[in-house]
Amino acid sequence: MTEILPIDHPKARALAAEALREGKLVVLPTDTVYGVAAHPSPHKRTYAVAALYTAKGRAPDKAIPVLLSSMDKIEEVALPFVQEASRQLALTFWPGPLTLVVPKRPGLSPLISKLPTVGVRVPDHAMTRAVIAAAGGALAVTSANRAGAPNPITVDDAVEQLGNVVALYLDGGPCPGGQPSTVVQITDEGELVIFREGPVSAATLRAALADGLRTYP
Repeated sequence: MTEILPIDHPKARALAAEALREGKLVVLPTDTVYGVAAHPSPHKRTYAVAALYTAKGRAPDKAIPVLLSSMDKIEEVALPFVQEASRQLALTFWPGPLTLVVPKRPGLSPLISKLPTVGVRVPDHAMTRAVIAAAGGALAVTSANRAGAPNPITVDDAVEQLGNVVALYLDGGPCPGGQPSTVVQITDEGELVIFREGPVSAATLRAALADGLRTYP
């Protein structure tokens, strides 16, 4: 049975973590748009990650990003930062609307990424980070919309598109960003590749790498 709770409800964190551990889908607010989450662990019921593709009508060859509760949880799904520039970007823009594509950890479910890499991000939303932490520190999360449909800014947007395939919706009000994160990778040669430009512009990224900034402007 689908349930909608305010994310600041006293039971929201525990109920969301329990549902995720049981292999169910949960919708979460973030600093960008609402996301639909599944537990990424190979020791959990891996059909939950497959259900993300079904719920969205997402092409099976498209990888699913992972949201982390904090930067130190990156080794749950990825290798330690190989490139100092990747670490620099994480220190500068996390928590925030920047997804870094990095080498994935061996054993990460191919349902999350069939590539040798995985996208990771720490969202700038304290209550959502608390839910992620309660579920183990890392969740496979993609925007809570049908493929090709508008990005969900409110929980009602997500409910309208995903309906009762989601076990629990957490309502955090309208997402402040309203735009998917910027997605980048630092290549083995140290070059910055921008797959999707979003709230963090190309100019801001290059300035951060050049100047060694440690705070989001």
